[in-house]
Amino acid sequence: MQRVLRMGIAVNQPEQSLSALKPFMPASDVSLAIRAAFLDLIGDPFYEKEQECVRYIPDGLLIVENGVIQEFGSYEALQSRYGSLPITAYPGKLVLPGLIDTHIHYPQMEMIAAYGEQLLEWLNKYTFPTEAKFKDITYARHMAAQFLDELLKNGTTTALVFAAVFPESVDAFFEEASRRNLRMIAGKVMMDRNAPNYLRDTAEQSYLDTKALIQKWHKRGRLLYAITPRFAVTSSESQLELAGKLRQEFPDVYLHTHLSENVNEVALVAKLFPHRQGYLDVYDQAGLVGERSVFAHGVQLTDAEFQRLSAAKAAIACCPTSNLFLGSGLFKFHCAKSRQHPVKLGLGTDVGGGSSFSLLRTIHEAYLVAQLQGRPLSPFQSLFLATLGGAEALCLTDKLGNFTVGKEADFIVVDPQATPLLRLRNPHVPAASIEHLADQLFAVMTLGDDRVIQATYVAGSLAYQG
Repeated sequence: MQRVLRMGIAVNQPEQSLSALKPFMPASDVSLAIRAAFLDLIGDPFYEKEQECVRYIPDGLLIVENGVIQEFGSYEALQSRYGSLPITAYPGKLVLPGLIDTHIHYPQMEMIAAYGEQLLEWLNKYTFPTEAKFKDITYARHMAAQFLDELLKNGTTTALVFAAVFPESVDAFFEEASRRNLRMIAGKVMMDRNAPNYLRDTAEQSYLDTKALIQKWHKRGRLLYAITPRFAVTSSESQLELAGKLRQEFPDVYLHTHLSENVNEVALVAKLFPHRQGYLDVYDQAGLVGERSVFAHGVQLTDAEFQRLSAAKAAIACCPTSNLFLGSGLFKFHCAKSRQHPVKLGLGTDVGGGSSFSLLRTIHEAYLVAQLQGRPLSPFQSLFLATLGGAEALCLTDKLGNFTVGKEADFIVVDPQATPLLRLRNPHVPAASIEHLADQLFAVMTLGDDRVIQATYVAGSLAYQG
């Protein structure tokens, strides 16, 4: 483990407001050198000793070329080779891998913090009328731009995203994500029943639309596609079977849907699919459970369903902020991260059921959920879920999640003293030890929000500056 104390050199940079974000162009071959304190995870602290999983370099140097990490290590070890490069230094700041949101809805941005309902009532009262607006591609582009700017402001560089039922909503989202060169995954909602007529497709039309969108967008630049049935309640058996057919035809795309979020939802699925052995089995029998399958929520999962997800190498996107806001329940982290049947696990903000775009706030809520069950998450476990664990859930560990050479250079600059309260709580930076770092990190996760994000870099280029 590399631990080198240092004093950095400040480099002034012009302020850039959220509204001033410019169209993003792919990185050139010009090298970027960042000097700061760096923290990432190189192993899973749920299963390995934390001191073996945590990589902390108090005075580090990150070298980026063509949007990819070329070198990473202590400044002392690398300065002789890269001393001639202009160095952007962030004294007193902490550089982390870009945060990964494994479940969020971009059409629900404008109805965030809608009052008073649980899941099924909330969908009918707030969500469906809002999503109807996204048939208009001009409107969808406007909202996609605001949505992506908000992600960058909060340090999120990759997300698995629900669009709306309309193909136009997917085109709008991917256009805006492409313009920023973001690593994003999204898909058109498939929904042919138990929804307003103005939001329904048909099993066949959803198959045709999704196939065309996959061929248009999947692996175009840094974009990836997810087959996206909303959830079993709003998809007929025929639609789910055609989603399974798409998964066979395009085995490297994702499957993204909801699973076992709410008690009443689970009961309704049992009524709609009486011949199945449970909620997960509805998807399983349609061929939708496997690698690159990401199931949001999982609050009401049975032990047998956790075991099946583990065996299938599928992933769960845990959304504690949303689960608390909509009264869905407490996710069982200890079941997902059991040693006997481990399940790949990431965190999702689930906007607009979730009430914040900030994965820091989501981490805070995850801590509270686990604490209520007598099994609190450590700061490094929480960071793992939002970075390398999220990359694992999305089968992207070859590209994202930490500062390993060869990975894409998405990272954020965090200020542990961003607010007066944080300055009081974290008086000494950078941290002098792993123990001190854990304490500082926990304070940032508990007290922090978008104000702690000083800069967000996408493929080695500055995409947002606070």
